[in-house]
Amino acid sequence: MTMFEYFPGNYVWNLGVVATLNSGGAIDEVDRACRPLRELAAQGADVGTGEFMAAWRRVADQLEEQAVEAEKAGHLRTAGQKYFRASVYVSQAERMQSAKDASRNVEYQRSVDLLVRSLVLTDSATTKVEVPYTEDGVETALPAYFCSASVDGTPAPVMILWNGLDSTKEMMVGSGFHREMAVRGISTLMIDCPGSGEALRLRGLTARVDTEVWAASCVDWLETRADVRRDRIGLAGWSLGGYYAPRAAAFEKRLALCVAWGANHNWGAVQKRRLNREGENPVPHYWDHVLWVWGEDDVDRFIATAEDVHLDGVVEQITVPFLIAHGENDRQIPLEYAHRSFEQAVNSPKRELRVFTPEEGATEHIGLDHFPHVIDHIADWVADTFGELDEASTP
Repeated sequence: MTMFEYFPGNYVWNLGVVATLNSGGAIDEVDRACRPLRELAAQGADVGTGEFMAAWRRVADQLEEQAVEAEKAGHLRTAGQKYFRASVYVSQAERMQSAKDASRNVEYQRSVDLLVRSLVLTDSATTKVEVPYTEDGVETALPAYFCSASVDGTPAPVMILWNGLDSTKEMMVGSGFHREMAVRGISTLMIDCPGSGEALRLRGLTARVDTEVWAASCVDWLETRADVRRDRIGLAGWSLGGYYAPRAAAFEKRLALCVAWGANHNWGAVQKRRLNREGENPVPHYWDHVLWVWGEDDVDRFIATAEDVHLDGVVEQITVPFLIAHGENDRQIPLEYAHRSFEQAVNSPKRELRVFTPEEGATEHIGLDHFPHVIDHIADWVADTFGELDEASTP
C-alpha cells in the first residue's frame, strides 16, 4: 500500500482522510474526528457513515464556534481559516453519506455557507457565481466559484476545473488549485457540473454523456467577462472529470488546452469491473450514489447508459494541447487507460502523459495522497502551454 491508512484496510474511508489532509485539513483535528470511528471502520465502508458524519461535525462545530469568537474580536484572518477548515470537514463527511439520506443536503449547504464566509474574510479574489445553463429547454444555472487573477481588470487566461462522480466545487477550493493558478497569472472557474455538488444536490441536475454542452455554457459565460482572455480558456477535469474534460475538448473548439486529471478513458467498462468487485469504489453506498448522479433508478439501465461513457473515437478529435496525469497505483482507474488516451490523442499538437510513481507520491487516484505534487505539475504545464501559445501567435 502506498497511501496513509488511518483505518487499515478501509480504502474508501482512508481516501477521505488523505483527501482532507491534502486539502487544508489539520492532522490534529482529523485525528480527533476519526479516533472514535476505528472499530466501525473495521466493519467496512458502508457501515457507520452516519457516525462518521457526526464525529466530523463535532470538530466542525467547535471550529465554527471559535471562528465566530475570533470574528467578534476582529481577528478576521483567524476566523476565516477556521471557517475554511470547518467547511472542509463537513464537505468531506457529507461526501460519505448515502444518496438516500435526505439530511445530507443540509450538511452540504452548511459546507457552502462556511466556505463562502471564509472567502469573504480571507480570499476576496474568489467569489461564488452562477453560470447560465439550459437543460432540456429549461433555463437554470450551474453554481461555481471564480478566482480572478486579473490585474486592474486586464484580461487574463483562465482554467475551468470540473470535478467527478462524488467531489464538489468546495473540494476544488480546498485543493488550492486556484491559488497555484493565480500566482501564475491564470484565473480559475471551479464549477459543479450536472451530477455533482450543488448542481445535483440542490438543483436536481444529473450527469450526461455529451459534456461539451456544459463546456459551451462555461465558455459562453467566461466570454462575457472583460477580465478573461477569450483565446486562452483551458479545461481540466479530475476523476470522472478525466472523461468529462477530454470529451468536451474534442467537440468544444473554443477551448485552448485540456487536462485529464485521472485518465477515465472508459468509465463504462470500470462500472462492469465494479459489478464484479474488481478495483476500489470511491464512496460508500456506491450503487446508490451512481444511480443518483446519473438520474437512474435501476442498475441494469445505468450500466447500459454507461456503455457510452468512453473516449474511444473521441480523443482523436482533440486538436489542442492535452495533458494526461495519472497515478501508477490508482486503484479505481486502470493505468492502461492513461496510455490509451495518450496513444489515441494523435491530433493534439502537444500531448503529454505524466504517471506519478509510489516513490514520489501522488500515485493514488488523482494524486489524493500527495495533492500538492500533482497540482504543481499541472499548474506548471498549463502556464507553460499558455505561454507557448502566446509565443506561437506573436508575429
